[in-house]
Order: sequence, then structure tokens, then C-alpha cells
Amino acid sequence: MQQSDTWDHDVAARYDTPGEGMFAPAVLIPTVDRLVELAGPGPVLEFAIGTGRVAVPLTERGVRVAGIELSGPMIEQLRKKVDEATIPVVQGDMATAAAPPGQYSLVYLVFNTISNLLTQREQVACFHNAARHLRPGGRFVIELWVPELRKLPPGQQATVWRCEPDFIGLDTYDLLTQHVVSHHLSIGEDGQTRLFGSRHRYVWPSELDLMAQLAGFELVARDEDWSGTGFTAESRSHVSTYRLRTD
Repeated sequence: MQQSDTWDHDVAARYDTPGEGMFAPAVLIPTVDRLVELAGPGPVLEFAIGTGRVAVPLTERGVRVAGIELSGPMIEQLRKKVDEATIPVVQGDMATAAAPPGQYSLVYLVFNTISNLLTQREQVACFHNAARHLRPGGRFVIELWVPELRKLPPGQQATVWRCEPDFIGLDTYDLLTQHVVSHHLSIGEDGQTRLFGSRHRYVWPSELDLMAQLAGFELVARDEDWSGTGFTAESRSHVSTYRLRTD
């Protein structure tokens, strides 16, 4: 299955969960606040813009936003919120596609999306593509989870990350390829079950930093979250900010 097939019409139609999950104000407001701060005069570019979870509120805050998105159905959902003139979007692979013309002050990737690129080569190419779009000194910001391999019992390949009466979430790991399949099993009020799975390549922070160096970036900040909580050995995620070197 191609990654574009994962984000089909059915998934795109159910993607937004207003006020809940990653759309909850406690999650979304700190994200937007931090990106507004980093954007400066703009414009900014979002890789994997999706349905506009972050881009739309950024635009409402006066930031000029453009995007790249692989999935046509996700772009269709975005277009129900804003038109092409408000947020121009190019359909394509964020590792290679060229965005609408302009020199951007900020490129950003939120909610683990760089892991949707399933090879190290593609992930490195994503950094190079960000560099091509940025003006000298511009920032590239990535939000990503920290692989939870310490939770794997000896000889096992799966970790359960959520277990509720109507939802079970687990990740299965392939340690050789650094691939993860995230499985989401939900049970509706009618008793019907729905299974969604997405494939990812996990990346350690140190590996991400090397990718950045190869593309001409330097790390300037790493926090646990968008609110600036300090990153520690126990952190489950990170927000890493890279600056494009001017030398």
C-alpha cells in the first residue's frame, strides 16, 4: 500500500475531531502560539498540511501559510475551510515537491509526520527540501515522538499506548527497518468495530540531528512540547527547531 492510500476519503472525512485529541485547545493553542513566534514576518510553509488543523488557525492569526500535501482527500477537507487564495497548497511528496513560489521564514512538520516517510533516504531528502524553501537563517521545526523501545518486553514486538473500553491503540515494531505500524481499534456505540493502521519509520533525536547537519541546518532548541517544557531522558516527544546556516 502506498502512503497516499492510507489517507483516503474515509480517513480524511473522519480526521478532524473538533475540541478533542490533537484538536483540543490544550494541544492546538500552544502549537499555534509557538509557530506564530517563530514565523516572524513570514511567509511559512507546512509540510503535510492535511486538513489545516494548524494552518487555518495560523492564518487567522495573520500568518501567511502555504502547504504541501500528498493526499487529495485531505486537501478536499481543507478546501471546505479556506480557499486556494487563502492557503495555497501543492499536492505532492513533502520530500521532493516544490511549494508555491516564495522565500519562507519557517517550514514546519507537526504531529510525527516526518515518520510517514518510510526510508532514511526520504527523511534526509525532506530536510534538503525544507532547506531549498527557506531564506538564509530560516527555521525548520519538527514535532516527533521518541521511540518507546524500552517498553518492549523481551521477545515481544508490540506496545499498548492506549486501552479504554471503546478504544485500543498499539504499535508493532520492526527493529531491523525501524518501522512501526500504529494500530487503532475503535468500537462504536452500535458495537461495530473499526480498524485503522498507519505505517511509520521511527527516528531517534540524534539521527534527526545528523539529517539536519547533512542539509545545512544546526539545532537551536529542543523541548518536550510546544509550551517549552525541558526535554529529558524521560520525554515521550520533542519539538526540535533547526536553523539554516548562512555560511
